[in-house]
Amino acid sequence: MISHRIDLNCDCGESFGAWELGADAAVLPHVSSANIACGAHAGDPEIMRRTLRLCRELGVAAGAHPGYPDLQGFGRRVLPMSPGEIASSVLAQIGALAALARAEGVELRHVKPHGALYNVAAVTPAVAEAIAGAVAAFSRELLLVGLAGSALVAAGEAAGLRVAREAFADRGYAADGTLLARGSPGALILDPAANLAQALAIVGEGYAPGPGGLRVPIAADTLCIHGDTPGAAERAAWLRQGLVAAGVRVVALP
Repeated sequence: MISHRIDLNCDCGESFGAWELGADAAVLPHVSSANIACGAHAGDPEIMRRTLRLCRELGVAAGAHPGYPDLQGFGRRVLPMSPGEIASSVLAQIGALAALARAEGVELRHVKPHGALYNVAAVTPAVAEAIAGAVAAFSRELLLVGLAGSALVAAGEAAGLRVAREAFADRGYAADGTLLARGSPGALILDPAANLAQALAIVGEGYAPGPGGLRVPIAADTLCIHGDTPGAAERAAWLRQGLVAAGVRVVALP
């Protein structure tokens, strides 16, 4: 085994007003960390506060999940923003969640970008540096979560931040270690047994299955399972139980 412990995180708090997305109350009991939308790509102040309250009650570590300011596109479209604009937006989103977290008596533990911003930061150093700079400007106590082996992890380390390398139990990998584009064959893995098999390969063997049986090398500190896909709660429960049964401790990032 490469690691006998792993953080299990989910993206959550992505409802907006009367529009419900995901099953946060059913998913959060099975994870150790939560990435909470900050009102730009999803979420609103009441949803953010409600999700923080859930994290406090369940003992789940809470973090900010900033994205492109794109409610209509759910943050999955790349916006033509400069690095400076991205840094200001990320800083404002962290600050908004932090204000609500303080009111709820919750300490923010980490920052993980969302969607298109996460993917762009993984391969674009200027965007990665903008995000890392925003996190460092807010607090160097926050962990920066980024795709394992990506430019975002490198930028966080260069900025003097603690970083967490992320892998995915429910997303397919390309040969270069990036995620397959949503909508392409194999991009979403919805079978609980396949989620567990991929998670155990990552945690225990240091690789994720890739195209044509290729083993994609990955060293991870945290595993993500998305909360906005059908059956997310059942898959999260299956994944945690399977990891524990294999001797892996599921614990929040330090």
